[in-house]
Amino acid sequence: MSAAPRVAFFTDSFLEINGVARTSQHLVGFARDRALPLLCVHAGPATRAVRSAGTVTRVELERGRFSWGLERDLRFDLRLWRHARFVGAEVEAFRPDVIHITGPSDVGQMGAYLAHAMGIPLVASWHTNIHDFAEARLAALLRWAPDGPARRLSAAAGRHTLALTIDFYRMARVLLAPNDGLVELLRRATNRPVRVMARGVDTRLFTPRRRTRTGGDFVIGYVGRLSPEKNVRQLAALESVLVGRDTPRFRFVIVGDGSERAGLAGRMTRAEFPGVLTGEALATAYANFDVFVFPSDTDTYGNVIQEAFASGLPVIVTGSGGPGYLVKEGVNGFIRPDVIGQADAIRDVMEHPGRAVAMCVAARESVRDVSWSRVFERVYDAYEECLESHRRGDLRRGHGRGDLSWLARLVSAGFANRRRSQPAPAAA
Repeated sequence: MSAAPRVAFFTDSFLEINGVARTSQHLVGFARDRALPLLCVHAGPATRAVRSAGTVTRVELERGRFSWGLERDLRFDLRLWRHARFVGAEVEAFRPDVIHITGPSDVGQMGAYLAHAMGIPLVASWHTNIHDFAEARLAALLRWAPDGPARRLSAAAGRHTLALTIDFYRMARVLLAPNDGLVELLRRATNRPVRVMARGVDTRLFTPRRRTRTGGDFVIGYVGRLSPEKNVRQLAALESVLVGRDTPRFRFVIVGDGSERAGLAGRMTRAEFPGVLTGEALATAYANFDVFVFPSDTDTYGNVIQEAFASGLPVIVTGSGGPGYLVKEGVNGFIRPDVIGQADAIRDVMEHPGRAVAMCVAARESVRDVSWSRVFERVYDAYEECLESHRRGDLRRGHGRGDLSWLARLVSAGFANRRRSQPAPAAA
């Protein structure tokens, strides 16, 4: 990259604890380390611009009391448009060459509109299967209903949410997706160029050398949100199967928090719940697992799987979504869609220590060259592709700025209604 593009990055999450936030923080770190000009817009405790001596500026937007919770530490604010004048002024002052959004959140909608209104080419990265989340959440709410109608209604919600999300992503010139399956889906559905945006892992932080245990119970680990879309109730079912088979001396350590925590704690008799861990405490927890189980059917990638690999753990996944692209059956883990198969895999690791050691080595080796720097170098290649498309005017033939879905027009109307908002807050 001879002259790096100026990037305005609008992210769904930054200060929260989740995969999108972690990826966003690493992107900001990459730009700072390489002195690349980047403006990062995200939700925060106050509305302000956070400037530093380097090339990165962060704009925090306070969500109001009428926002609602999507997860334990993630909210959506329909009135975020009240900050529109402030954000627009910051974007104009920064003069970005490209805008990058991470999804159709309140922050992402504002970024998409600003790209349209200012004629700035747009890149959109897909991080979350919102349609799967909608289906899983509605299914959880309809547990009281007859199984057939509840299943059909939740499936319909998933289909309609996917259609709306695809409409939103069509506004971008270039798309980024975390796995080959989503790349192909988005390419067919949007007729846009789609590039792979993988995830990195810090192999110095996550390492088997942090292990402090020298025996005791066999530890089955999980790290992530404890929410319906993560399918964490399967952990309780897995424990039940293992107990029913008289599996000797095992316990679960379930790291994270969410709406399903109380239910799991009430059903599981051999589980510890240390809550949310970060940094060295999280890395030490991984290193003290013996196997990592990830029951999610909705994840697009699985940052935690790479962290488990780096920690030298065999990983058991269902095979749905992104995790199925990371695990090599019988090499660094197992692909097992149900609890019976998962219990078999755990017993295999327990009863064949030599094979388990080989899998641990293979797990670590599989992420040896997976760095965040390589990930973001490819992201910047996508920015360049977007700019080249903009220069050529490729999207003027049926895909231009006027080709907005009804959702984009609604976003535009919301922005216009907030143009005369309060005076812009002072920079921090």
